[in-house]
Amino acid sequence: MQPSSVRERERPRFQARWRILATLVVVVLALAASAGEALAHAALLRAEPADGAVVADPPTRFSLTFNEPVAPLVLKLARPDGSTLTLDRLSQDGPTVAVEAPGDLASGTHVLSWRVVSEDGHPVAGAVVFSVRTPSTVAAPITVPPYQDPVRGTIWVVKLALLASLFFGVGGAFYRAWLSPGSRYGVRFVSRIIVLGLIAAPLSVGLQGIDALDGTLSGVAMPATWAAGLSTSYGRTVIVAAVTLLLALVTLRQAVQRYSRGLSLLALAGVGVALAASGHAGAAHPQWLTRSAVFLHTVSIAFWIGALVPLATQLSARAPESAATLQRFSRIIPIVLVLLAASGITLAIIQLERPSALWTTDYGDVLLIKGGLLLALLGLAAANRWRWTAPVGRDRPNAARHLARAILVETVLVVGILGVVSLWRFTPPPRALASAAQAPAYVHIHTPAAMADITVLPGRTGPVTITVVTIAGDFTPLEAKEVTLALANPAAGIEPIRRPAQKRDDGTWVVDGLVLPTPGRWSVRADILISDFELVTLEDTIEIRP
Repeated sequence: MQPSSVRERERPRFQARWRILATLVVVVLALAASAGEALAHAALLRAEPADGAVVADPPTRFSLTFNEPVAPLVLKLARPDGSTLTLDRLSQDGPTVAVEAPGDLASGTHVLSWRVVSEDGHPVAGAVVFSVRTPSTVAAPITVPPYQDPVRGTIWVVKLALLASLFFGVGGAFYRAWLSPGSRYGVRFVSRIIVLGLIAAPLSVGLQGIDALDGTLSGVAMPATWAAGLSTSYGRTVIVAAVTLLLALVTLRQAVQRYSRGLSLLALAGVGVALAASGHAGAAHPQWLTRSAVFLHTVSIAFWIGALVPLATQLSARAPESAATLQRFSRIIPIVLVLLAASGITLAIIQLERPSALWTTDYGDVLLIKGGLLLALLGLAAANRWRWTAPVGRDRPNAARHLARAILVETVLVVGILGVVSLWRFTPPPRALASAAQAPAYVHIHTPAAMADITVLPGRTGPVTITVVTIAGDFTPLEAKEVTLALANPAAGIEPIRRPAQKRDDGTWVVDGLVLPTPGRWSVRADILISDFELVTLEDTIEIRP
């Protein structure tokens, strides 16, 4: 029988396997899409005016301090009469965003709603409630819309399409240029998935903008949506990814081997650069280590899974060069897997920070699912290597066909892993959660006689350190003789806990060793002894987290 007739006979079988593969992929993606919740990636540490504060005079500016640098997107002020004003006179100093307050703030309760993009490219939203002179009888409405499920689902699908195109497409182009030069097997699949990525890349920018502005899918036609998407760190990722995909597409059509190899190598490096430019690694420290680890991890993945479909196509068609290509791939893949494992473990250690985060956080749940699928994939790959690689080299009957089938199963597992990994778009790493948990609670108390900035660190139950900065009513430093704090939680039945503060060399007053046993809104009172004949008492409330 001629080789061409063998290929013609095998083609319907191979097409049927791909139909089965597509069905399994849909099932895997549906299961993955049903998991995960949208969570924040940066935390507000302090606001001025503080949340819940009642200030004697209208503030001239608002400030928001986060636990990491952010990019402000939208700030709105809801006034006591129900009207809403967009604030656009912004300035930024590191993690602090300041905005000029309107000059006509009326008495009553106001709500400052904010939406920013965190350093890893993910949007965060919240609101601060404060009152001028006296709280309103009916508080101003707080409008922080819930995360839109259709937006989240579309982001996940497009993210998966972009990842698949980078790994299968760019990796496939590299495989053809370096391991199977001149081969046409799998080129159609690789070309099509690269085109899919070139469609997904700009779409993902628009979706990033919708998410950043908390809009709906209909907002994709608005120029402001695209500007917001490109302004985030994810915009850099998409630009590099699009250039990388174009390079890979040119590689497939390049007949001169040295050019195709150079372009494909540049494209493979582009995968690592693109995915290291944003995401969780963009905010993790030390960045020289995390970004390098992401680069090695993603390049290793692209090399591995980019070879799967072209190699399976070659083996199924019993191409004459398939045995030699398989041997080349088998010699290199152990080194690639070592790099993949080492970089992946490094990233997991940095992001988890503690082993218990594996089973106590959403990020850990996603990592465990990914790890389980990866172990299954590695086990299958090892079995294929030990059972079928040598028989294919000896041209044993049916060995190539069996190996091609097994590689198709590997491909299903890879798509499942990519679907699970795409859920990390909505789950902050424990590293970020731990940073937010250590965020202080803060209240600014303002009277005509004196002011005080009171900071509780960390702002949650347990042992805390309280710092008090005293300021005169005219905003000059206030030299106090004594400061005493009293904290109470009447709702929990806790009467005032009194502690004298100790003065430090920098002029701040500190209470150490205090334990706050319950969360909730605590009343805080600072008795400031200015002289033997003058005592100023400042009172307010402060929110303590669990």
